[in-house]
Amino acid sequence: MKKIHLKVIVPLVLVALCLAYSCKKNLLTQNPLGNLKPENVANAAGVNGMLIGAYSLLDGVGGIGGGSNASGSNWMFGSITAGDAYKGSQPSDGGQDALPVGNFTANTANPYITARYTLLFDGVARSNDVLRTIPLAKDLAASDAKVLAAEAKFLRGFYYLELRKMYGQVPYVDETMKDYNVPNTAEIFPKIEADFSAAITDLPATQPQAGRANSWAAKAYLAKTYMFEHKYTQALPVLRDLIANGVTARGQKYALNPVFQTNFSPEASQKNSPESVFAAQNSVNDGSLGQNGNAGDDLNFPYGGPGGCCGWFNPSQSLANSFKTDANGLPLVTGFDVVGQDVSNGATPWSGSVDPRLDITVGRPNIPYLDWGNPPAAWIRDPTDGVFNPRKNVYSQSEKGSNSDVTPGVWNNVQLTSNNINLMRYSDILLMAAEAEIEVGITANAEQDVNLVRERAANPDGWVYKGAAYSTGTSTYARNTAGATAADNYVVKDYPAGSFSDKNYARKAIRFERKLEFGMEGIRFFDLQRWDGASTGLPNGSLVSDGSMATEINAFFAYDVRINSQLQGAHFTPGLNEYYPIPQSQIDLSKSLGGGKTILVQNKGY
Repeated sequence: MKKIHLKVIVPLVLVALCLAYSCKKNLLTQNPLGNLKPENVANAAGVNGMLIGAYSLLDGVGGIGGGSNASGSNWMFGSITAGDAYKGSQPSDGGQDALPVGNFTANTANPYITARYTLLFDGVARSNDVLRTIPLAKDLAASDAKVLAAEAKFLRGFYYLELRKMYGQVPYVDETMKDYNVPNTAEIFPKIEADFSAAITDLPATQPQAGRANSWAAKAYLAKTYMFEHKYTQALPVLRDLIANGVTARGQKYALNPVFQTNFSPEASQKNSPESVFAAQNSVNDGSLGQNGNAGDDLNFPYGGPGGCCGWFNPSQSLANSFKTDANGLPLVTGFDVVGQDVSNGATPWSGSVDPRLDITVGRPNIPYLDWGNPPAAWIRDPTDGVFNPRKNVYSQSEKGSNSDVTPGVWNNVQLTSNNINLMRYSDILLMAAEAEIEVGITANAEQDVNLVRERAANPDGWVYKGAAYSTGTSTYARNTAGATAADNYVVKDYPAGSFSDKNYARKAIRFERKLEFGMEGIRFFDLQRWDGASTGLPNGSLVSDGSMATEINAFFAYDVRINSQLQGAHFTPGLNEYYPIPQSQIDLSKSLGGGKTILVQNKGY
């Protein structure tokens, strides 16, 4: 089956459309087709090109505001702000903009916060333009029009879910609306549900290209939306259906990859696997002059190592410590952060067992880093960044030039990769199901779902080994090589039967499992947000928060500030920092367009 990357060779008419958009300050006030005549795009080729343009923003690069500061991986907003990682690099390197986001001191004009907002609304606008144009395309078969419209609704739902997670209430605009200066005082979750539900109805189970959304991806995102709303009884049957029957866009039955590392390989044979529910597609050396590589993570390579730049996004000590395991192979859900027993750091480092996912998530001193050897100390750009390197977004040395970009002079000569961005993996479905099951009282099923994830981690084929070659084609080390030894004392085991009979314990265990499984994947902040209860309340004066998010993040600051001085002064304020502020430029523009009346309402406290 031929696969295309949904960012390659965008039609000239779409490029012109995007350029027309870039002249507009407010994405929600532009004419439906920018400055183009409808007849230029009102045909099958034009609609398909516009849809590719809507897909192309999934990685957070391109359009209006896109780049490292708007990355689809949410490395800044979902990981650094939740204790997975430090900003990294040197304090002066982007510190005036990036550090305030990570330390919760950012103002409403912060360029990172503004860039993500505008990028996501660009995605909404592009999706709406597809929906507006489909009825005008007379050469488009009705069956094709139905599927293309469903894909556009899926993408609109995706971009709005991201906006809702980031900023709370935002204005919801669909393809039918004439007045774009819309207030943001109404709950938009029902609109997001409606988009995903419509997509489920009209999308096929399989697609001709791996990167396109299918009906099962729409079901997965509907379930995720329900989880943010705490609608566990609605989410659970959708999640069970996904587990029993779900398939990828290529028709592969959803399943965990036997090897954890497979999820993070840029090798074509490893991408779009049975575990990939939905991913932003990336490629390199394809004639696009680097435009299709994973530029949203271009800062997040070891300093002077793979990628050639830049030393950002260093895993935190707290994250590394979270992978400690006890004598029974279970995580230390409490007590993992004991001072003086730091993993791979300090005078008396942790000498007990660890979960093997540690060394797929975190690049540690004296542990093989794919096939690059042990990471040298010089890869850490500044001592205040700790001792760990990011790993999940990095290509192997043997892939340099094939799965890293070789175009000279592009992206400041950073070697971009063909790594897809995992927007949702099947393990997320399993752990959401476990969470929903606990909330509705089905403890045995929850135990089983969590243990499936843990059993994959326990597979010795997926561990890191010393004295063994690494294979990009299998994402494994040749562990049967003479002299090969596990890189650390890896011990991870199932939760024993009956462990989840205590709902409070089960809830903590499942939440901690998500921390281990999705470390450095831009998910943690938003998990903490929905568990806190903030996601079910309206911001702008009526936010509901139980304070658990603040407790978790402030504990991270208190623990890791002794290692990373850039955390000095960092503090999460409950009732405020659960959401990022609406960019002030958009507030001001809404007032201008509203004839002096401010249409957009700022989140409480900003």
